[in-house]
Amino acid sequence: MSGTVLYDGECSLCNNQVKFITDHEGAGRFHLVPLQSEEGRRMLRSAGLSDTGLDTVVYKKDARYFTRSSAVLNILKDMGGGWKLFYGFIIIPAFIRDFFYNLVARNRHRLPAGRR
Repeated sequence: MSGTVLYDGECSLCNNQVKFITDHEGAGRFHLVPLQSEEGRRMLRSAGLSDTGLDTVVYKKDARYFTRSSAVLNILKDMGGGWKLFYGFIIIPAFIRDFFYNLVARNRHRLPAGRR
């Protein structure tokens, strides 16, 4: 298993991303945990992250926690195949990547794929 993906289980966009991961990642590389679950909240607290702000994807791998765009890029890298090429965007400073990540995160419930 590569790691644990913590996601907003009440967001359709986020659930579509989880479906994308499960459809493309192969033989169960990831443990998928909704942020709203007790396990998700416990993991957030143990990482020193807020368990009330549920607008951030978190990826835990080898006792390290990645958030926002760094989480997405590391998930894609660990999916393997052609998806790992997206990891090249890691050279862009996090504050720039996270600006765009936060823009989508703030508006995800307004996006067609983000509505329930």
